[in-house]
Amino acid sequence: MPLSEFKTIGAVVQKFQVRYTEANFINPLAFQISDYFQEDLALMMREGVVDNSEFAICENLIYPVLKEVWKQYRQYFLLWSHQALTFDNTLTGFPEYILAQRSPLGKVVFDKPYLLLVQAKQDNFEAGWAQCLSEMIAAQRLNPLPTTVFGIVSNGTSWQFGKLEAEVFTRHILPYSIFDLEPLFAAVNSIFQQCKLQLAEYAIA
Repeated sequence: MPLSEFKTIGAVVQKFQVRYTEANFINPLAFQISDYFQEDLALMMREGVVDNSEFAICENLIYPVLKEVWKQYRQYFLLWSHQALTFDNTLTGFPEYILAQRSPLGKVVFDKPYLLLVQAKQDNFEAGWAQCLSEMIAAQRLNPLPTTVFGIVSNGTSWQFGKLEAEVFTRHILPYSIFDLEPLFAAVNSIFQQCKLQLAEYAIA
C-alpha cells in the first residue's frame, strides 16, 4: 500500500501495532535567525502566493526553515526533497523532506540512517500524520540500528512534531507557528540536535 493511502493515525497505529501517546517531548534549543531570513519570509508572506498548494507550502514556508537550520548541521546530514522511501511493497512513498546521514561516498548517495521526515498538508493534519507516521515506520525499519525517527507535519503556518521510539509514537502536544519564529526554530533545532546525537551513537555502535 502506498504511504499516501493511509488517511487516519488510527489506521496506521492499528495496522502496524504502534502505541499512540501525547506529550511535550521537545526541549527547545535556541537558534540565531538571520535578519535576511526574517525579512525575506515577511516579504514572501506579504507579497507572494505561499499556500495555494502543498508544493507552494513546501517551497515557500517549510523548506526555508529546514534549510536555515540544516546549514548548521550540514557536515552531518543531507536534506533530501521528495526522495523515494521504500521498505517493501506495502511501505513505499515520497516524503516531502527527509533528513539523512551524509554518506562518506558523497552527496549523491541516499544513505541511512533516516532520522527526520516532513509532510506538508493543506490543513488536513489527520491525513498528514497518517502519512507521516507510516513514513516514519518505513524509515525506522530501514535503519540498521534501533533509531528514534522524528516527524513534522505542517500546513506552512502551523507546525506539529512527533517521534517514533521503538513501537511508541509520541505526538508533541504544543504546536508551533511560522508567525512566532523563535520558538519554531528552537523546536526544529532541538530535533536536529537529537538526530546529531543519534549519529554519534551509531558511530560508537
